[in-house]
Amino acid sequence: MLSRRALLAAGLCFSGAAHAKERARADSAFLAFVEALRPDAAARGVTPQTFEAAFRGIVAPDSAVLARTHRQSEFVRPVWDYLVGAVSGGRIARGRARAATLVTTLQAIEGRYGVPGPVVLAIWGVESDFGASAGDVPTIRALATLAAAGHRGTLFRDELLAALTILQRGDVTPDRMSGSWAGAMGQVQFLPSTYLAQAVDFDGDGHRDIWASAPDSLASIAAYLKDLGWDPALSWGYEVRLPEGFDLARYAGDLADFTARGVRRADGGPLPSRGRASLFLPGGLGAPAFLITDNFEVIRGYNTSDSYALAVGHLADRLGGGPPLAAPWPAAPGLDGPGLRKLQVGLASAGLYDGPTDGRAGPKLREAVRRYQIRAGLPADGYATATLLAHVVGQTAPRP
Repeated sequence: MLSRRALLAAGLCFSGAAHAKERARADSAFLAFVEALRPDAAARGVTPQTFEAAFRGIVAPDSAVLARTHRQSEFVRPVWDYLVGAVSGGRIARGRARAATLVTTLQAIEGRYGVPGPVVLAIWGVESDFGASAGDVPTIRALATLAAAGHRGTLFRDELLAALTILQRGDVTPDRMSGSWAGAMGQVQFLPSTYLAQAVDFDGDGHRDIWASAPDSLASIAAYLKDLGWDPALSWGYEVRLPEGFDLARYAGDLADFTARGVRRADGGPLPSRGRASLFLPGGLGAPAFLITDNFEVIRGYNTSDSYALAVGHLADRLGGGPPLAAPWPAAPGLDGPGLRKLQVGLASAGLYDGPTDGRAGPKLREAVRRYQIRAGLPADGYATATLLAHVVGQTAPRP
């Protein structure tokens, strides 16, 4: 009779052999996927030489990239936690120092695209810490790994073909084409399709180099924001103070109307006399309150996150010499991812929400929360809390 240790060793050997066989199958499937890309790549003008140079040494998927797809946290960080890192004192200091060395470039970019220098700098800062942390994951291998795994449908297969097109055009070599684990590239974190549509050769060297050129990176950001609809006549938004008894149900309108209703900028400056805005209370009543314009949504077009857009806007203000936020953030966070998902389901059941049940806050959920709060006679701050969730679930639950 075999000892327990021997049985355990035999089991481990069997498990190891099975794992090795499974990995060999996965590697074989990966290589077959890559080979099957050739016709579509050729249809885009990618030569065999470019194709083979792009995949040289890539014989297996990147296990670290695959692991990241399963590490998406269900917890949604409060916006103020995100701002701590994104708008830190060190980042503000580094951004102001970079701005001082790029004055002429930033002025020229603003003149061509109509996007203020501090906004362009802020996105550059949040995306790559002003070029210092652009990511070192090889783009072709990352995209091939995600595409072969079928992650997010055909998105990454299309991006992989776009990346091969970039290599064919000669803007960058395979060894320099790097970025994040999800294929976002360079100092501006463009996906390849965005690069093809928006990247700019601003320094005039014949290459759209978002990996090493600050002028190209900054101009590419500005060109993208302009294409998304940036209005040069407006800011992204303003921190404001609300008067006592302010009617939260009237949360959108002309900036002049907000002034007439007693809303004031927290820094004491005047609100513009033209343009429209809506009230944004990411921490509920008593926390910082903002009037956000259409340019806030333009920033969200770069990254569809309220926290991201607010961080970029506030960092831009600080880089331009503006003050810190005046109001304090709440002590407790709002709902986490699972809670937001339950809220989305509950509001959908009430006929108030038609967005995805993805556990993420955004404009559609804010609007649904406000509509529910108005219907229920609650303060319409649009802020998702555990108390609100209990109220919604209680109202939408089947009656015995």
